[in-house]
Amino acid sequence: QVQLVESGGGSVQPGGSLRLACVFSGSTFTTYHAGWYRQAPGGQREFVARIHRGGAALYADSVKGRFTISRENAKKTVYLQMNNLKPEDTAIYYCTAASILSNVGGETAYWGQGTQVTVSS
Repeated sequence: QVQLVESGGGSVQPGGSLRLACVFSGSTFTTYHAGWYRQAPGGQREFVARIHRGGAALYADSVKGRFTISRENAKKTVYLQMNNLKPEDTAIYYCTAASILSNVGGETAYWGQGTQVTVSS
């Protein structure tokens, strides 16, 4: 059974940076694609970024140029480096993984428990 455990959330001032990490276990990490989604208070879960098992990345327009998704296969970990954070980035951030790219973030994907990111002055 695949398990995903996020860490790295916290509180930061606008313009600050955080790096989220998602540790994968329970299967062969290199056969999975992964991504990050977020859910703001009162909002719906939305796509943030996705990384192919081969390393190609895709970003939401709202974070392009500020966030970077990466993966370290030896550590079975997916990262989300977040720079120049804005108050509207405040949300719970969820890691997700699936063996089929189009399933990343979908109902059949695996999900972590989430980590809170708060951006406020």
